[in-house]
Amino acid sequence: MSRLALLALLLACVLGVAACGDDKSSETPATATPEAESPAQATGCEKVEAPAPKKQAKLAKPKERLKASGTYVATVVTSCGEFKIALDAKRAPRTGGSFKYLADKGFYDGLSFHRIVAGFVIEGGDPKGDGTGGPGYTVVEKPPGGLQYTKGVVAMAKGGNEPPGASGSQWFVVTAEDAQLPPDYALLGKVTEGQDVVDRIGVVPTTADEQPVDPVVIRSVKVSGT
Repeated sequence: MSRLALLALLLACVLGVAACGDDKSSETPATATPEAESPAQATGCEKVEAPAPKKQAKLAKPKERLKASGTYVATVVTSCGEFKIALDAKRAPRTGGSFKYLADKGFYDGLSFHRIVAGFVIEGGDPKGDGTGGPGYTVVEKPPGGLQYTKGVVAMAKGGNEPPGASGSQWFVVTAEDAQLPPDYALLGKVTEGQDVVDRIGVVPTTADEQPVDPVVIRSVKVSGT
């Protein structure tokens, strides 16, 4: 082989290495595209599946009443965190008794907050998940005189055609400084711990019909105290 041919061969090899290099070292690692946060996750809530609607319950009407001298606390665990409600045993023994009865049966476990109105209330406790369900019975206990629905107050929801103080299973927590509601809704108690969790739920994005875009699930409600 002539010196000219040898030089040409060496030059070709050098150019080939420079152009191609090592296949593995020249590859650019694929960058995973992060999954976009859901509206619920953006507020600090877990992304969860929507609970399946349940059939209208048909429970026997409870006779349970809270002892006026007792201390009762409901611990509500949700996909957005945990908060506690001190039940007002003195001013709402019958309403509190019904709530405890349902909680003891696990009625609220796996339901959702089906209605959220920013700066007003968060509402849950409906087995059907659309605001039309209940336990199959109604308890009536007149709200205490002078009751104001201020931030953290928990009361029972009712239909417009039901008498003042009527309640089934649906309840709401006031997130407004003062919801300015008429004294028609049965008192349950007040949030004593986890108001930040309630506020977190209160600002999740909602649809035009006031339902959260991403579900906010009530994992469990447990009432302690005697």
